[in-house]
Amino acid sequence: MASFQKRKDKWQYTVSRVINGKSKPIRKSGFHTKKEAMIAAAEVEASLAKGISPVLKKISFAEYFKKWISLYKEPKVSNTTLKHYHYSLKAVEDYFIDIPIQDIKKMDYQKFLNDFGSNKAKETVAKVNGHIKSCVKDAIDEQIIQVDFTRNSQLTWTVQAKKPIEKHLNYGESKMLLNSICKKINGNGGLGYYLLLLGLTSGLRFGELVGLTRNDFDFEKNTIKVNKTWGYKSSSPIGFGATKNEQSVRVIKMDGLTMNYFKKLFISMPTNIHQLVFFSPSSKYKVISNTNANKLLKKLLDELNIEPITVHGLRHTHASVLLYKKASIHYVSERLGHSDIETTLKQYTHVLTELRLQDEKLTVEIFENMVAI
Repeated sequence: MASFQKRKDKWQYTVSRVINGKSKPIRKSGFHTKKEAMIAAAEVEASLAKGISPVLKKISFAEYFKKWISLYKEPKVSNTTLKHYHYSLKAVEDYFIDIPIQDIKKMDYQKFLNDFGSNKAKETVAKVNGHIKSCVKDAIDEQIIQVDFTRNSQLTWTVQAKKPIEKHLNYGESKMLLNSICKKINGNGGLGYYLLLLGLTSGLRFGELVGLTRNDFDFEKNTIKVNKTWGYKSSSPIGFGATKNEQSVRVIKMDGLTMNYFKKLFISMPTNIHQLVFFSPSSKYKVISNTNANKLLKKLLDELNIEPITVHGLRHTHASVLLYKKASIHYVSERLGHSDIETTLKQYTHVLTELRLQDEKLTVEIFENMVAI
């Protein structure tokens, strides 16, 4: 039962509560009328009846989100990924300012998505929404709030992102590029060609590629260990850094052709203090630059009359080729070091759609050929 007292010109409620056999009442004052205090006390009693400990002190959404990032994300994600979370935090701070997370309703959040997406691409809106949904889920688990105000929210956007087909090569183009790279290497081509070769046949991110050392190559098992990156731009940490996420720490199986090229390379290539594979003493960051790698790739693709893509596009190409050749989506996701399979499904929907059409045709042919007429 709740009791009510008037203190000066404001009302206070007291809700009795027992924890571990000890009386620990809940009190709150500052209500203008007794009726307001009674309504608030009834809400507290209803929460206690459901086994929910009421949160009496409100916290701003921005403040809670900031603490959530600091506690759950800073210790385990890369600096690049952390910047994405801080971008989402800035969006929350700019829109919700000091509004308590307990006061945000579904319509408030939908209006935020509508306003935020008014000049953004779908990918940006989806990423921010994903960060916020994860934060809100934990707020519910901690009983900070009881309702998921992000549930069934609709993404809105206006800027059209680059089409996936423009980011990667098809199977035939990939084959042409791989043969061209091998010819350059056989003709004593420079270290940049080895980087492009590995980018195409491994699917590694650029930071992972330039972070490889000789010890990461196992020529007996034909595997490459990925457990670090190298800072290759101003926003990156200096030297070795963490991978993008926990799932990015992995060991991938490689083809014999690629591994043989690197085995021969290591015999002739001088060592360096960090044992980096793609060491470049004249470069600002001591590894082959992303800019130079992109220039070399563009030169090769121009020679083949193929529409240019970036070095990061080699990663998309690698995944698309694997999916095209019927590798499972689960394996591709694991090989790429994605945080979850949803990321893979989202990025390669275009390839999966093409494969579904092939599967439909195959299904029809199977049952048509089963019947002997």
